[in-house]
Amino acid sequence: MTAELVRGQNHPLSRNRVEIRVSAGAAVLVLAVTGDETGRPAGPGALAHPGARALPGLEVPDRVGDRHRFTVDLDAVGAAVHRVRLLLVLPPGGPARFGAVAAPHVAVAEPEGAELAAYTVTGLDSESALVALELYRRQGAWKVRAVGQGYAGGLGALLADAGLAGPAAEGLTAAALGLTASGDITLAALPGGAAPTLPHGPRSPYDAVPGAPEGPAAPAPQPPDPLPVPAAPHGGTPGPGTSGGPSSADTLGGPAGATAGAAAAGAAGAAGGPPTIDYAHPRRRRTSAEAPEPAPRTEPAADPGQPPRPVAGDASGWSMDERLYNQVWGMFEDLARTVAAYRGAVDFADSRLDRELDAALSDPAARLGGSANAARDTARARRDDLVAQARAVLDRDLAQLTAEAEVVEPALPPAYARWSAPVWHGRSTPAEAPLALRLGDLSLPERPELRIPMLMRVPLERGLWIDNGRTGSEAAMTMDTDRLRRAAMDMAVAHAVRLLAVHPADALSVHVIDAAGAGAASLAPLVRAGVLAAPPAAGAEGVTRTLEGLTRRVDLVQMALRAGAPEDLPPDVDPAEQLLVVHDFPHGFDDRSVTRLRYLADEGPAVGVHLLMVADRDEASAYGPLLDPLWRSLMRLSPVPDHHLADPWVQHAWTFEPDLPPRDSRVLEQALERIAQDRRSTRR
Repeated sequence: MTAELVRGQNHPLSRNRVEIRVSAGAAVLVLAVTGDETGRPAGPGALAHPGARALPGLEVPDRVGDRHRFTVDLDAVGAAVHRVRLLLVLPPGGPARFGAVAAPHVAVAEPEGAELAAYTVTGLDSESALVALELYRRQGAWKVRAVGQGYAGGLGALLADAGLAGPAAEGLTAAALGLTASGDITLAALPGGAAPTLPHGPRSPYDAVPGAPEGPAAPAPQPPDPLPVPAAPHGGTPGPGTSGGPSSADTLGGPAGATAGAAAAGAAGAAGGPPTIDYAHPRRRRTSAEAPEPAPRTEPAADPGQPPRPVAGDASGWSMDERLYNQVWGMFEDLARTVAAYRGAVDFADSRLDRELDAALSDPAARLGGSANAARDTARARRDDLVAQARAVLDRDLAQLTAEAEVVEPALPPAYARWSAPVWHGRSTPAEAPLALRLGDLSLPERPELRIPMLMRVPLERGLWIDNGRTGSEAAMTMDTDRLRRAAMDMAVAHAVRLLAVHPADALSVHVIDAAGAGAASLAPLVRAGVLAAPPAAGAEGVTRTLEGLTRRVDLVQMALRAGAPEDLPPDVDPAEQLLVVHDFPHGFDDRSVTRLRYLADEGPAVGVHLLMVADRDEASAYGPLLDPLWRSLMRLSPVPDHHLADPWVQHAWTFEPDLPPRDSRVLEQALERIAQDRRSTRR
């Protein structure tokens, strides 16, 4: 059975000779790069491309195409090779970005046999080169990991991030892309001759970048060394130890996707973890007529030799919201990096202490003479000194991050801000949809009071699942079932209200399925304000009616897009984004309704239909493995503090704490009143 991977997820390989299969929505180049234990390539010779196709154990395709197959013999790659990364590159003359074509699909299979693991690389925009997946060696066994890291700067930026910079990398880029001696780009220079004519520009308004000119998109500035964080803390991909699904942990994979956290190469090496991977987050693009991006805001250092004073909005971006978004991700990455370095140093100190103690005690003469005691004391003192140095660096970095959080938090716009923030009082109607949405806060045990906002890109690339079952967290175990279920539904309502409040009037329609009516108390504010598209659907008939309507919308929009006429929709089709809130799944769902729900979860996000579920996975166990793909496609969140979010790159277990309106506060009702008033004004 094929394991369908999501970004950041890994899967063990049952054999060491495998076949790589690639299918893409446009002709692509397939390259491969090998790396050592830290992921760094040994040099330019570690890259296999059409000009130099073969490396020990593999040979990449020699031509451009939308379908590729080649074999990798992991027993033949050499003892020094611990990673083999598969790269996909859009060649000159075709589409300028992956966001304009269908998502690439890569699979690892038995040679001429069944697929072992597969991954569809979604969420791409202006990237023209990407690391699709990697095969890596861990404790003598090989695994495959879904990476999905794109680069708007193309193959050159990818190679530079991999550590291949300078003239050698430029030569590799030129050779791989078929540059002539004069520097002109020609597909005919590639092995296999000229490629067929390919369509230019985005295929649909869902791929297009608003206001962007046709042709190649301008590369966006990338945040420094981001790490995937996702379903788990992307934003939502099953993390290490949870490859079977998000039953106990979700991975941050891509913004709050995402995992965003990045371990520097040194920190990752010290911790024994994977190398730094830059997870580029989609960004709004400026048109060519707009002014260049202004320089980030900075302030001089308070004193010579001291770090600069923190400033809200000192990251790159075309707007203040985008700067703050990138700054929050940078804070997340800095926290992940510094904690990874500290933990790596402690692990190293402990392992060195064990070795030195073993050496001291292995000599019988030293034990009898008493010198072993002195050696043991010296070894322990060295360990304590190393840990103290690492802790001092950690405390310094945490103090700087705390100071930055104190400056950034009050400056966040409503979409990113806590419900308790003053920005929620007395604001105007938004003119456009936000860049991202705050789902809660993330923290690590080294400094639990330092909480970083967990942001997820809007529109939601993945559905959300708020788990109202009894999880293993202490907070969940101390709550009775009714309180836990009420907390989960309150959290879903808060997310729905936040989404409504940060979108322009009538730009988002919210539907609710509450088959048994058990969520009526939590839904009362939405119902009273009249902001729902229809009253909450109850009973099996209501479930069927709501799912039929949304499924029809998805089908009609897909057909319109394929026909190239997205505006030619029936007048009864709501053009707004759609959010479906499902409470107490699977109560009231028959097999047909379950199939429709799975269809909406898979196909809905691409055409503006998004899913927010409140459910207990155990209650759906009667359906068996039928629903496993559904659970894996959603990002699991907890209504109470829980450390279920796993970072697949630096191995952190992040504590997630939901952001809810303060008790006895009317901020939710006030937000709903403004939403209702804005809608009445728009419809006049």
